[in-house]
Amino acid sequence: MPIPELPLAKPARFRTGRTIAALFIREMSTTYGRNAAGYVWAVLEPVAGIALMSIIFSIGFRSPSIGTNFPLFYASGLLPFLAYMSVSNKVAQSVRFSRQLIIYPAVTFIDAIIARFMLNAVTEILAFMILLTGIIIAFDVSVILDVPAMALGMFLALWVALGVGTLNCYLLATYPSWERTWAILNRPLFIVSCIFFIYDDIPHPYQEWLWYNPLVHCVGIVRSGVYATYDASYASAGYVIAFGAVPMALGLVFLHRNHRNIINNT
Repeated sequence: MPIPELPLAKPARFRTGRTIAALFIREMSTTYGRNAAGYVWAVLEPVAGIALMSIIFSIGFRSPSIGTNFPLFYASGLLPFLAYMSVSNKVAQSVRFSRQLIIYPAVTFIDAIIARFMLNAVTEILAFMILLTGIIIAFDVSVILDVPAMALGMFLALWVALGVGTLNCYLLATYPSWERTWAILNRPLFIVSCIFFIYDDIPHPYQEWLWYNPLVHCVGIVRSGVYATYDASYASAGYVIAFGAVPMALGLVFLHRNHRNIINNT
């Protein structure tokens, strides 16, 4: 009697890809609902914040630090910042959000982190593209865009978000008080990330201090892509990459050693 052929097991890389895709779809349906309206609102939500700030600051100031259009100036600073904040917070909740699925051997904590990061990164990139295009068309702004520079700035902001979020994924699950502490520590970033002004206008010695904020580099690179005349020579992509890599490596090591205990105790 012939022995029936068993189906070949799929390589691990294909299993991982399918797992991430399944987690991606689950994340999208549970976060934004099963209709498109929830996702559209998530993409368009920054419009209200940029419009409000544009009105407030246009009353107090004659012109922004670069150019003459307030919405464009604040969007070029606010969007990379919001991308960092949103993605880092979402990634930090990855293990907690997918806890019931990580119990299964086929799903790892890395799959959960990658799926959540990918969905929210795509959302922030779409928001950036739609808002920037809408502002340029609505206000008929004449700009020469450097798309690679803008893409690099957004990539760096998302990279820092992934690194910080991975470490916080461990810290939030292990130390419950860290969530409130981290929220307090993050509040000054809105002021010191060069959203309302440019790095070149900051007096010494505060300029040297703010240089160590990686978001200052991300915002500067994005603005150098939006404004052809702006030279963000102070921005260092290498520094931002190293800054994001350190917490990411620490977070992965800690999660690898303790993710089972975190899942059981959550």
